[in-house]
Amino acid sequence: MKKLTFKSILFLSLLSFSFTFACGTCGCRAPKKEKHKHSENSVTNNIYSQKSNVKWKATKVGGEHEGDITIRSGHLHFEDEKLTSGQVEIDMQSINCTDLSGTYKDKLELHLNSSDFFDTKKHPVSSIDMLNCKYVGNNKYKIKAEMTIKNITKNIEFEATLKDGKASAKVVIDRSEFDVRYGSGSFFSDLGDNLIYDDFELVINMVY
Repeated sequence: MKKLTFKSILFLSLLSFSFTFACGTCGCRAPKKEKHKHSENSVTNNIYSQKSNVKWKATKVGGEHEGDITIRSGHLHFEDEKLTSGQVEIDMQSINCTDLSGTYKDKLELHLNSSDFFDTKKHPVSSIDMLNCKYVGNNKYKIKAEMTIKNITKNIEFEATLKDGKASAKVVIDRSEFDVRYGSGSFFSDLGDNLIYDDFELVINMVY
């Protein structure tokens, strides 16, 4: 077997480091594609995925469905005890419907995972990248962020509350912006009772 030279080992080490630690200023394990910034004086708090949750709700003509989905990973950056930026990754293959059971539940979850909706085999992870966090008082922030679903990134804005190591937010997403077309009036006409509204709601609760 060919021996590795010192230069080869050094190159492989640096390559591995660059892919693992994208946030050079704090060493947080952020994806390479991460866009948010923070200063070297910031404090990074990781999100405890097992203690956090995301509830979703989607509505259609004559009804609605709701459920939950798992946070895969995430972290928040603070400076002078104020939130400055962060990122949350969501495991799309964990989509769970809580208002149905048995065969109906299985069919809906299978459909949501299919290419009609989120195509989770091809796009298993969605993310929210918080770029600007403005403190507005009473533990609340106005946040400008980028949401990525199905490898499509769009700007979103929402309000979040942070207190005592817990963060909560309600985010309304227009699925038509992320090429989620099934039953959408933005892409199809004359859907009648089969119309599913484009806006769906995420209620995010995180422990950090």
